[in-house]
Amino acid sequence: MQRVIKRTGDGSPTFFVPELNEYYHSMYGAIQESVFIYIDKVLRQVQKSKVRVFETGFGSGLNAFLSCRAAENWKKDICYHSVEMYPLQKSEWLEFAGYLSEIIEDSLLFGRLHECAWEKEEQISRFFRLKKIKADLTTYHSAETYDAIYFDAFGPDVQTELWTPDIFRNIFKMMNPGAILSTYSSSGQVKRNMQSAGLMVERIPGPPGKRQIILATKPLN
Repeated sequence: MQRVIKRTGDGSPTFFVPELNEYYHSMYGAIQESVFIYIDKVLRQVQKSKVRVFETGFGSGLNAFLSCRAAENWKKDICYHSVEMYPLQKSEWLEFAGYLSEIIEDSLLFGRLHECAWEKEEQISRFFRLKKIKADLTTYHSAETYDAIYFDAFGPDVQTELWTPDIFRNIFKMMNPGAILSTYSSSGQVKRNMQSAGLMVERIPGPPGKRQIILATKPLN
């Protein structure tokens, strides 16, 4: 898979995949989007001292990086699991880190996220543990459960198979009661697919460049 780095509106980098005509993050601002959708709307809302996060698509590692920084700033223990079918090559994430270091500190921390082993949970920093799993979301199943879901797959018009009712039924099983899921999509079909899986779903105002995003919650009982 060819990936080309592009600079986004807030100065932070993203990857562009020519064969899919798809970006990893919003061109209005990669960090801006990730902080708004995943850190503020999900991670900050989980009222637990120890939080378990599941991410669909490790991608550039940006969501994990920002979550790790939040864990250290908030002194909140975070266990972060992420599936990814097409991991970055070292040359790719090093180039991404170079762009990232121009606007944000902790580039060494970003490197640790990528250098740690796959299929093994590792302590990245005092409050953050990471497990990267090389897997296809369409066939991945886990008995583990989570408090926060970052649904960050490529868009439903590009990878329809990742946004089906079956996918969300599987995600539903992995969510603790009251767990929160957020995604950048505001698709009506995605909303209906989530609802068919048993999630309580709402559209909320999105970050710059996105009128709305979807926020979903697993009922308490």
